[in-house]
Amino acid sequence: MSNYIDGKVIVITGAGSGFGKIVAEKTAELGAKVVGADINEANLQAVVEGIRAKGQTAEYQVADVTSKEQMDAVAALAVEKFGRIDVMLNNAGIMPLAYFADHQAAWKSWDKSVDINIKGVVNGITAVYDQMIAQGEGQVVNISSIYGNYGIPGSGVYSATKAAVKVISDSLRAETKGKIKVTTVKPTGIPGTNLASAIVNDEAVAGLTAHRTAEFAENAEKYYGDQMPAEQLDRNSVKYWTVTPEELAENVVYAINQPWGVSISDITVRASGEDYVY
Repeated sequence: MSNYIDGKVIVITGAGSGFGKIVAEKTAELGAKVVGADINEANLQAVVEGIRAKGQTAEYQVADVTSKEQMDAVAALAVEKFGRIDVMLNNAGIMPLAYFADHQAAWKSWDKSVDINIKGVVNGITAVYDQMIAQGEGQVVNISSIYGNYGIPGSGVYSATKAAVKVISDSLRAETKGKIKVTTVKPTGIPGTNLASAIVNDEAVAGLTAHRTAEFAENAEKYYGDQMPAEQLDRNSVKYWTVTPEELAENVVYAINQPWGVSISDITVRASGEDYVY
C-alpha cells in the first residue's frame, strides 16, 4: 500500500500510553511528524523520546483535553514546529460503566467522562479547525465506541458520550465538505487499552454482551487465565475472540493512510468471534 502518512503532521491526544502511544509510534515509523498530548508528562516524554531514539520526529505538549486553552497550545506547538496540522486524533477518553442505581459512587466519574469524552473532542476539533480550513485540507479522527450505538443497561452516561462523538463527527463532516475529512472509529471491547480502569461497577459490562453474558464470562476467564483455545487466539480464525490495541491501531493508521481524495468516514473494529452483541 502507498504511504500517504509520510511527512504528515499528526496530533494525538492520550499519546502517553495505551492505544494513543501505539498510534504515535506506528505513524512515526511511517514518517509522520507526531505531536503528542497527554496529562501525564512522564509517560508522554518517554513515548516521544522512544520515537526520537529511532531517528523519527516527535514533539509533545502536556495538556488536559478538557481545557480549550491547553488544547489550543498543543495546536500552536504543532504549527510552530512543523508549519501545519494534517491529522487530529481525538483519542483521550474514559469508560465509567455503572448502573443508574450506582449514582452515588458513579456521579463524579460520569461528570469526568462528559468533560473528557465530549468536551475533549470538541476542544480538539476547535484547536485545529482554523489551521485545517486555512490549509484547505485536514483530517479529524474521533474515537467513539460500539457502546455509542444504543442505550445499553450499565452504560447510559458512557454510551451517551460516545453517541455524542458520532453526532459531532457527522456535523463536522457536513460542515467542512471538501476541506476536512472526518473519521469516526468505533472500537469493540479491547483488553489492554486501560479503559477498564475507570469502570465503577464490573457487572455493568454485561449490558453489551446481552444473551452471551455467560459465554463472555467463561471466555474471559480462559483468556486471562491463559487457557484460551488456540483457534480463539488466532487472528486468522473466525473464532478470534478479541482484537488487541495494536490491531485497533493498525485500522486507525489504515484510515489515516489514504490519499486526500479518499475518506474512510466510519469504521467499527471488532473480533469476528467476540461475545459483544451490540
